[in-house]
Amino acid sequence: MTEAKTDLYGLTLDELRLLLARAGLNTVHAARIWNRLYLGLAADMDGLDGVPERVLRHLRAHARLGILPVAAHAESSDGFTRKHLLGLGDGERIETVLMRFTGRVTACISSQAGCAMGCVFCATGQMGYRRQLSAAEIVSQVVHVARELARGPEPCRLRNVVFMGMGEPLHNYDAVMRAADILRDPSGMSLSAARITVSTVGVVPGIRRMADERSPVHLAVSLHAATQDERAALVPAARKWPLDELMDACRHFCRTLERRIFFEWTLIEGRNDSELHARQVGRLIEGLPAQVNLIPLNPTAGFGGSPTRGEAAKRFQRVLAEEFGLPSTVRQRRGIDIAAGCGQLADPSPRSGS
Repeated sequence: MTEAKTDLYGLTLDELRLLLARAGLNTVHAARIWNRLYLGLAADMDGLDGVPERVLRHLRAHARLGILPVAAHAESSDGFTRKHLLGLGDGERIETVLMRFTGRVTACISSQAGCAMGCVFCATGQMGYRRQLSAAEIVSQVVHVARELARGPEPCRLRNVVFMGMGEPLHNYDAVMRAADILRDPSGMSLSAARITVSTVGVVPGIRRMADERSPVHLAVSLHAATQDERAALVPAARKWPLDELMDACRHFCRTLERRIFFEWTLIEGRNDSELHARQVGRLIEGLPAQVNLIPLNPTAGFGGSPTRGEAAKRFQRVLAEEFGLPSTVRQRRGIDIAAGCGQLADPSPRSGS
C-alpha cells in the first residue's frame, strides 16, 4: 500500500519541525521551508530554494504541496473580481474568489465542497453537501490567491480573508480554525486575526466553542429574518438551532470575548426589507456590540426573489441607526456578472443523483 504523503499546507510550523525531526533531519531547516511556502509562495518542491538536497529528497518522498489546479476562471466586467474553480484530489471542485476594493483586497474562501445547511437563496445550499475540506485544502486556496496577487501587474500582499465561500465554516470547525492558525503565523502569511472573518448561518455549538476557546478571528452570523418561523423558511438550519438559542450563543460570544459581532442580512424585496423588519432586527440584537451587514440578494437559479432596491435599503439603515443606534453597511456588490457574489458559488459540473 502506497504511503499517503503529508500535505505541507496542513502543517503548523511546529508540526513541520516535528516532521523533520522524526526523519533525523535538522529542524533548523523548517524555518526556510516555511518562508518559501508562505513568503516565496513556492509552486512546487523546486521552489524551496536554499533547502539542503537531503531535506528536499525526504520531502519529495514523503510530503507534497497540495496545489489546487485551476479548472476554470472568470473575471468580472469591471475587473474588480476574479473567480477560480479549483480542482480537488478526488475530483470534487470548489470556488474561490478574489475581490478588490478601495484600499484592500479580500479572498473569499470555501470550507466545504457543497453545503448541508440548505439556505434556499444560496447556490451552494441548492447543490447539496459533498464533503469537508481539509485544513490544507483551505490554506491552499489562500496561497493561490496570494500567489496571483504577488505575480500580477501591480504586485501586492493579501491581507483579508473571509470564510464566506462554499460551505458552512462552523460545520467544519477544526479544519477551519487550524487553517486560520496556519495563516496567522507571524513568520508566514502573517494575516491578522482582525482581518479574518468566519461566517455562519447559526451553528450554535460552533459559536459557543469559538467563545470558550477564545478564538481571535471575527464572527459574522447570517440572520436574514428576525422571527423563528420566517428564519426557518429561509435557513433550514434554524429548525435545529432555533433563533432564541442562536441569540443566546451570540450573547455568550460577545460577553466572553468582549468583542463586537457582525450580523448579515440578505435583503429580499418585499420579504424582509421593510421598516418593520428593520425594527425587528433592532429589537433582536439591541444591547449587543454589533454591526449589521446588509446584502442585497444575489440571483441564483433555484430562488425566485429579487434584491432590495437602494432606497429601501437606506430606509432599513436609517431605522437601525436612528431608533437603535446600530451601525450598518450595505455590502458593495462584486462579481455578480460571473456568479461570484455572496450566495452564488457552486460547482457547475453536473452530478448524477444531485
